Amino acid sequence: MAGVARLAGAGVAAGVLVAAIALPAVGGGGAVFVSAAEELDIRPMELKEPSLAQASTVYDARGRQIAQFYDQYRKVVPLSQVSEVMRTAIVAIEDDRFYQHGAIDIEGTIRALAKNLSAGGVSQGGSSITQQYVKQVLLNSATTDAGRDKALEASYARKLNELRHALAVEQKYTKDQILEKYLNIVYFGDGANGVEAAARRFFGIPAARLNLAQAATLAGAVQDPNRTDPGRGRKARELLLERRDVVLDRMAQLGRITPEQAAEAKKAKLGYKGVPQPNGCQAGRHPYFCEYVRYELLTNPAFGGTAQIRRQRFTQGGLKIYTTLDPRMQAAADQAIRKRVFASDDAVASQALVQPGTGMIRAMAASRKFGDSVRAKEISYNPVADSRHGGLIGFQAGSTFKTFTLIAALKDGMKLDDGITVGNGYTAPSPSSFRNCEGENMGIPSWTVTNDEGTPGFKTLKTGTWGSVNTFFMALEQRVGLCETVETAKSLGIRRADGKPLQEYETFTLGINEMDPVTVANAYAAIAARGRYCAPMAITKVTDTATGRTDAYAPSCRQALDAEVADATAEVLTGVFTDGTMRSVGGIGRPAAGKTGTTDGYATAWFAGFTPDLAGAVSIGDPRGSQRHKLAGVTIGGRYFGAVAGASLPGPIWKDTMTAALRGTPARDFTPVNTSRFGGCGASCAPVREEPDEPAVEDPDGLRDELQLDDQLDGGLLGDGLDAGTGAEPDGGTGTGPDAGLDDGAR
Repeated sequence: MAGVARLAGAGVAAGVLVAAIALPAVGGGGAVFVSAAEELDIRPMELKEPSLAQASTVYDARGRQIAQFYDQYRKVVPLSQVSEVMRTAIVAIEDDRFYQHGAIDIEGTIRALAKNLSAGGVSQGGSSITQQYVKQVLLNSATTDAGRDKALEASYARKLNELRHALAVEQKYTKDQILEKYLNIVYFGDGANGVEAAARRFFGIPAARLNLAQAATLAGAVQDPNRTDPGRGRKARELLLERRDVVLDRMAQLGRITPEQAAEAKKAKLGYKGVPQPNGCQAGRHPYFCEYVRYELLTNPAFGGTAQIRRQRFTQGGLKIYTTLDPRMQAAADQAIRKRVFASDDAVASQALVQPGTGMIRAMAASRKFGDSVRAKEISYNPVADSRHGGLIGFQAGSTFKTFTLIAALKDGMKLDDGITVGNGYTAPSPSSFRNCEGENMGIPSWTVTNDEGTPGFKTLKTGTWGSVNTFFMALEQRVGLCETVETAKSLGIRRADGKPLQEYETFTLGINEMDPVTVANAYAAIAARGRYCAPMAITKVTDTATGRTDAYAPSCRQALDAEVADATAEVLTGVFTDGTMRSVGGIGRPAAGKTGTTDGYATAWFAGFTPDLAGAVSIGDPRGSQRHKLAGVTIGGRYFGAVAGASLPGPIWKDTMTAALRGTPARDFTPVNTSRFGGCGASCAPVREEPDEPAVEDPDGLRDELQLDDQLDGGLLGDGLDAGTGAEPDGGTGTGPDAGLDDGAR
């Protein structure tokens, strides 16, 4: 029997024409058809039908859409969700006998072949809707330009292959099923693939609500969607209007509508709206959280074995992605930042909220707009996240890291009133006083860490933390071990924002490592959850609309700390609001704990804190390079600051956020500390003659009077006695070692 290779050329075309003429006018049956089909080898040939590329949609925790992603804008819908008049219009203009003929429209084929022979080539298609569907499948399946050209080539060999596939399609599906598939695959112009996308793009409505004039417009666009693309301007719209009227006339001619209905529909304007169909995070709401989700889907093997599979599935698979984002908490974070930091400021404030016990990220906010405009001070990276999720290298976390040394001390058996007598300066006794986790000596006897102000003397775990005393924490880290402190931090998920190994120098406790708010907030969330660490989580389930499969994702948790150690840590950190560096800011009207962080010379500022129900971390720094562009003598949010400390901006942002985010949530207490284990003092009690500490004399967070910090900064106070050369600084500081205070570069 004749193969495809023998069917090319005008001679074969004439043979096809003769065979077609011999067939019944309605086609599809009878002995004559069978004989001709066998002679020409027109037998059913299975068509591979890959899932249609369509938009993936991201939803918040309440099921509201926050973004969508697509390579082809398409939303697949069942035929029942396409208006009856739209179905009528497309059949009338493209294949009016679609429901009468078989896979091959003999009358249309005869008409097209006759025209093609007289023209000396392929000038008229005459394809049935089934054949058009086959052509669209082959075109959409092509992955190369050569493949796409082959799917569109003007040859009789391609036409016969389409006929073979069409026979198989007609055997496999009902007419309604074929029409549904056709309407979902065909291109209408203006970037709209499929009737649902076209209805929304052209008119801003779903396909189920299309009226006669709108349906005729879309049906008319199918013939030459690029030429009649209304997004191309006035001329294209005029052509589309002409095509609409052609469709209306055809519908009236066929008796599908009355002439009066056609005339009335022709009076309507084109009605094109060009409704934007956002694509990507920049066009969606909550772009920083969206970016985190996008990177998670593209990099996490849980969402596909290879990068190519993950990307194709994400941008073409029509996924429904449900996330942890809480819109109320997100609004609280956004508003708190906007209140105090402007998008036009040089400094950038960033914040993450995480739910203790699950790791669910509830909000991600930043003061800058997400985008590519340098002039508008937009940023095209994620300042709230690490580099794996679209961020860069982050900001040094400052004294928020002292919490990990506190935890290491509690794990080592120290009690809350155990302490160390310290002076205004600390120098490592020997190189071996600090050893990293490789066993290397990290102590630097030639370097002195100092306090800006404050009273030397005996500091307990509580008073040393409340005052954020540098020399106390250096001595405490020496006692419990540098590696032990590092391992404690790692157990709570601490890793550098840039993905590099943590810097394990003697000043680790002072926060020399660059971090991101999500990581810090999540570490503090583990303390709130009584030591239960859960990996940061943004996606709860993904539904594949093509297959109907839904994959749900549960929190990934482990017990990182002894629960009672976490309780004791929370007990100490609650005092930061009442007796420490956040006294001037105050609490949030419910049990809360936290720690301020300010780096050397006011390069960056942080606050990290938690309640039993929510944890959050706020950072602020200059993305041009925080060491070159420090937060001293700056105007932020329309207000001048002589210097920005942890309690002067990040702390109030955190307070405002948590107050609003937890409104309506019943307040809960932390689990009381086990006083038999951690109460009082043990081997490191205060010396008998040691005078009691006077909190008002201390310089919490490194300023002379943190209680009146905001008023002082308004007057231009730049930190009395600040000696950046010696590493003295407010709230601990990170410039206290030869490897600390490195320029963090452009972010």
